[in-house]
Amino acid sequence: MTDDPLDLVFSALADPTRRAILAMLLEDDMAVTDVAAPFEMSLAAISKHLAILARAGLIRQEKRGRVKWCKLEPDAMRGASVWMQGFGQFEPVNLEEFERFLERELADADLSGGTAEPEDGTAPLP
Repeated sequence: MTDDPLDLVFSALADPTRRAILAMLLEDDMAVTDVAAPFEMSLAAISKHLAILARAGLIRQEKRGRVKWCKLEPDAMRGASVWMQGFGQFEPVNLEEFERFLERELADADLSGGTAEPEDGTAPLP
């Protein structure tokens, strides 16, 4: 896997579960167990998703006592935004619009049991 920050961000955002997790973290910091609660997958699987988000710099994880917490890194998508703006077809990132998009993604994931598959029928990325 590449260590290019832009590749890591786009790879992390490619998965619907990870986008749903980001939407949840827009509200507040969450314990890993609270992040995992709405999903029909193991805590280990959620931890892998969180590790990918952390590696991409989209979230930060920290231990508070015995509990591992997740916090959204709001400026982490700045590089991707700047890259997209270079094509001249994208407006600067509107965080309120992005929040609405992620909330819709989360609602869609809730309706499908939290295990949304990509629309093209391919397997989700790890």
